[in-house]
Amino acid sequence: MDDGGVIGKPEALRVDDGGVIENPWRSLRAITNARIALGRAGVSQPTRHHLAFQLAHARARDAVHSALDAQQLADDLGAAGFSPVSLTSAAADRSTYLQRPDLGRRLSEESASVLSTATSGNVDCVFVVADGLSAIATQRHAVPLLEEVSRRLDITTRALAPVAIVQQGRVAIGDEIGERLGADLVVVLIGERPGLSSPDSLGVYLTWAPRVGRTDAERNCISNIREAGLSYEEAARTLVYLMTEARRRRLSGVTLKDESSDLPHLP
Repeated sequence: MDDGGVIGKPEALRVDDGGVIENPWRSLRAITNARIALGRAGVSQPTRHHLAFQLAHARARDAVHSALDAQQLADDLGAAGFSPVSLTSAAADRSTYLQRPDLGRRLSEESASVLSTATSGNVDCVFVVADGLSAIATQRHAVPLLEEVSRRLDITTRALAPVAIVQQGRVAIGDEIGERLGADLVVVLIGERPGLSSPDSLGVYLTWAPRVGRTDAERNCISNIREAGLSYEEAARTLVYLMTEARRRRLSGVTLKDESSDLPHLP
């Protein structure tokens, strides 16, 4: 039988003690979280894998609907040496947020007023921490990532705005925040849409010269930041490189490529 170009040939079919016919490619499961080579019980999926799928689906749903503990996040940011300010989008609650993406891209009137007094003078960069579609990811990973970034970025010589914590926020809300503060650069840390093996994935979006109406083509994205994905160290290294190059070239998005791998001594 032709192996279809896959390296190696399948093992003979084997039945385990539970009566499940093992998939001959089951060894591949050791190198991926993808649901492959699960075997079968008769013509059906094995019960343990069916139950694992249901659990993963429940965790993904929980991640979408879970609320961000903004006060705890503010306390964690303060303990890490950052100055947080809490904001909300124009989406009044989680249900509205999920049904009206446009409202998650704009600040509430109250938050717009709060932001007007949050800082004064020129702002080089503003970090925005938003719940997005996985508040769990933001709660777990935003502060450790910012700490790792601060170790690589000379923030003592830059004018930074307070870290904006946004509830019910989408990526583009960083454009309004950056524009209102007159920031050169906005970096949005946000919970990504959960997958069945990644309910806590954090994404980072960088935009030069933020203003309302910017498109996704004008942003750079670093994705899948979590324990089983991209590490804080690698994400911070890439982010600092992109921030540095965005400032040097005065641009971001499709015209700014991550070439940090070409720099062997990048900290």
